[in-house]
Amino acid sequence: MSEPGSPEPAVPQGIDLLEPFAQSRALTLGVELELQIVNTHDYDLTPGAADLLRVMKRARLTADVKPEITSSMVEMATGICENHADALAQLSTIRDEMVAAARKLNVGLSGGGTHPFQHWSERKIFDTPRFHQLSELYGYLSKQFTVFGQHVHIGCSSPDEALWLLHALSGYIPHFIALSASSPFVQGEDTGFQSARLNSVFAFPLSGRAPFTLTWKGFGEFFAKMTRTGVVRSMKDFYWDIRPKPEFGTIEVRVMDTPLTIGKAAAIAGYIQAVCCWLLEERPFQPTEDDYLVYTFNRFQACRFGFDGTYVDPRTAEHRSLRDDILATVERVSPHATALGCDAACRTLAEDAAGRGNDATWLREQFAAERNLPEVVRRQTLRWQE
Repeated sequence: MSEPGSPEPAVPQGIDLLEPFAQSRALTLGVELELQIVNTHDYDLTPGAADLLRVMKRARLTADVKPEITSSMVEMATGICENHADALAQLSTIRDEMVAAARKLNVGLSGGGTHPFQHWSERKIFDTPRFHQLSELYGYLSKQFTVFGQHVHIGCSSPDEALWLLHALSGYIPHFIALSASSPFVQGEDTGFQSARLNSVFAFPLSGRAPFTLTWKGFGEFFAKMTRTGVVRSMKDFYWDIRPKPEFGTIEVRVMDTPLTIGKAAAIAGYIQAVCCWLLEERPFQPTEDDYLVYTFNRFQACRFGFDGTYVDPRTAEHRSLRDDILATVERVSPHATALGCDAACRTLAEDAAGRGNDATWLREQFAAERNLPEVVRRQTLRWQE
């Protein structure tokens, strides 16, 4: 409290409460992948994150690897990448270092958005103050958050451009969900979803879409209101499908399941980069609040049915299959994909959409052949090692 007669201290307003938006080169990439740590006996999850990190530190490996909220998961991250080829090279190097460390512990690493048969009640919160704080706040949801996603950062030249791109990109969220979907099984059951992982994410109160504003000043005003409520303290408290990351100078796309291979993870990052390049260079439309009228419907369709889901165009109200919308978009962004060196990767994803199927398809095929989920996970670990 101030002394009588002295002026009250200034209360920060708007963007004063936000971290400064860092300088970043437009369209640079960053990729993060959350991985499963499994034992090599029955291929259930095992609490091996601390040991894995310790082995990697002793080996003085250069990989950027961090713990996640429960001790059976770990996150790997690239540095700044120029394009698809750079992302693929960095991810491959990190993957190889992590696999070598895991072998020393006799554990396996795997992609996939959910572990097919683990039980959340058996999970342990990783021992950091933030993770324990989240566990106290969210209760059992914290352990249920043992799900595994891919996050892609896109560099933006200014904060206003970041918000424009965030909202312009929101219509392509169903594409990214369907292309990456790899979580059909939960606790031993086929959920009928292509991406059941996102059902766990949607349970959090600050998930979903970002508020519609196209200026950093307007976003700062929203952030100031939220911090005054005491509900949030930083951008980390928002679990939005796409969120700005001012400390990196990026937007972060967060809806993807972790793919089963490094190759697919890099291809998805390349596709996102190509779509962003097309949006920024051609400005084919101006994002509006009305774009979100069908946002939740389209997102659910992608999670539930994948490429067979219905996509509703928010501008024309046209209904088409998500498969057709992906194929049309790959053609539309092809010149930009070629310039960025990711045209072949985008074509590979188009082949998935056209008929080969996504990783959820592959997982169901493995289970249909073996009728044994531990064997499916064993094959996932082999697929991750490539």
